[in-house]
Amino acid sequence: MGKWGTTIIFIVIAAILTYIIPFNSYFRNVDTMIHEFGHALVTLVLSGKVLYIHLFNDHSGVTYSEVWDSWRFIPISLAGYITASLFTALLFALYARDKARAGLILLSVITLINLIFFIRNGFGVFWAIGFLAINLFMLWIPWLLVRELYFVLIAFICLVESVFAPVYLVFTAVTSPGYAGDAANLWEATYIPAVVWALLFAIVAIACARYALGQFMREFRKPSQPRKIMRTQ
Repeated sequence: MGKWGTTIIFIVIAAILTYIIPFNSYFRNVDTMIHEFGHALVTLVLSGKVLYIHLFNDHSGVTYSEVWDSWRFIPISLAGYITASLFTALLFALYARDKARAGLILLSVITLINLIFFIRNGFGVFWAIGFLAINLFMLWIPWLLVRELYFVLIAFICLVESVFAPVYLVFTAVTSPGYAGDAANLWEATYIPAVVWALLFAIVAIACARYALGQFMREFRKPSQPRKIMRTQ
């Protein structure tokens, strides 16, 4: 079996394991937040204005932006899924380098930025406050293993969501292209069919997932430290 096939099997296993964990639904909005933050960030880079972000309890989200030229909506629409996929790869890269604490700090900073400047609906605000509080608690506790397990859980949920969302988008783009979210926006802006954009998002997501899982396995391939022998009298 090739590496791509192995990656898909690991993603399916990760999906099954993360979906049976209690409260997994709450943390699935992390990927949604990063997705919408990607839209907002590129909007600001292109000198646009972010009106607001809404996060919903069905794990969907929306970002409303203002830009001067319609072509700017192309990179803005591209940014959501791709940012979520790249961020998942970053989380696993940090874990492989024993920087779970830095990863939690990064997640907390992004959540705080979204909470202060962008998120404006009731559910989104309460969710962001709760997630930020959990992160700060995990950063405060002295138990390294608990913190790392929490970080790995967040990373795997982000991995599963970052792959399943664009894969489902492909299905939507085939059956109801006008309702295919960012892919539909890109179709309108470029006249390239929505399914092409959805496939692009899915390919990027699976490629990032492959890298992420490689980083995760790297943690287990680290050579064990040689034991030091000390003689006492």
